[in-house]
Amino acid sequence: MELPVSIESKKLPHASPKVTVYYPVVVHLPNIHIQSTINHAIVTTLNNMLIEQSYYKPELVELVAYFELKTNQRGLLSLNLIVYSFTGGAHGTTLIKSLTFDTKTGKQYTLQELFKPGSHYVKILSDIIRQRINDWHIELLDPPFKEIRPDQDFYIGDTTLVIYFQPYEITAGVWGFPYFPIPILDLADIIQPNGPLDRMMAFT
Repeated sequence: MELPVSIESKKLPHASPKVTVYYPVVVHLPNIHIQSTINHAIVTTLNNMLIEQSYYKPELVELVAYFELKTNQRGLLSLNLIVYSFTGGAHGTTLIKSLTFDTKTGKQYTLQELFKPGSHYVKILSDIIRQRINDWHIELLDPPFKEIRPDQDFYIGDTTLVIYFQPYEITAGVWGFPYFPIPILDLADIIQPNGPLDRMMAFT
């Protein structure tokens, strides 16, 4: 069994006490190149999020960034980067981006790469989510939900694939981030053999 990778929390220096940015750094991997590849992807994604959340703009009032580890086992690392910013007005905005890596190769996975080619994963996942929307009485924006994007936001938990949407993507802001956890076993017929979901399902 692959052991968890070591993660250190780093703080980005900033002159303002109202700006706090913590981000994860992978350390002590045997292969320095793979370690560097993963950390570069994390920092690049975080910087793009900071730009989108007005980190470099003078009107920034407050910004808080942190991370959550969702999976760190069996050669997989799946994590969330979260950035909240406030530039004035009624309320601030929060952005979440997720990254999933193979810690043995440094490969970063897209949603499509979790499934067999030609598996129609967009339709299958969309049908599941549409049913959850109905079951949970989630109020949607107009037009109603049709299907996920092929590159929809996701992360991997111990036994689930979690598909989620940004605020205002399909719902009003009061709903926050709509999360849809889907048991990996429910997707067994379409997951990529030897891929991340297959690796996690082997231990369910």
